[in-house]
Amino acid sequence: MSERLGIILVDDQPERAEMVCRRLRAAGYRLLAHLNSAAGLLPQVDRHRPDMVLIDIESPDRDILESLSFINRHHPTPVAMFSARGDADFITSAVQAGVSAYMAEGLSPERVAPAIEIAMAQFRSYQQLRQSLERTQRQLHERKTIERAKGLLMAKKRLDEEAAHRTLRNLAMNSNASMLDVAEQIINHLQSQP
Repeated sequence: MSERLGIILVDDQPERAEMVCRRLRAAGYRLLAHLNSAAGLLPQVDRHRPDMVLIDIESPDRDILESLSFINRHHPTPVAMFSARGDADFITSAVQAGVSAYMAEGLSPERVAPAIEIAMAQFRSYQQLRQSLERTQRQLHERKTIERAKGLLMAKKRLDEEAAHRTLRNLAMNSNASMLDVAEQIINHLQSQP
């Protein structure tokens, strides 16, 4: 698995970064980029589309969290952050920005592989939860829209609930459209009528 993972490393200590880079390569990871600061992280993530971002910065700040938030929204990527900064508020902000694994100790070459595995597992778990939530929200939206269309059909066309549902279903089948599409069309059409 490690042979195929592309990593971007952000580390502001050159000696440690060199040791970590050697360890990554020896373990079969592809080192896509090494940055001395988070300043160039966004364009590097956009360019390389890494499988993982490892960050070890002595004093991470709000700028890095904003960058990670942007990455999390536009290019969801597992992120492992190592920092001596262990205050609860910052850790919470880091996790909300998209950090998959936060270690309140510096990165050492020996901890690279376990950190990557933890971050990948956390990221996959979070993505599954996010997809499940999005699916549930879509289903809820669809159900509400169909119920609203049925309600309008019942009020404007004086149909009972079963007849309104049958009308929606028949319109969907006859037009080869989804119930949601038909419901939205009915809502738009009937709301525009007096």
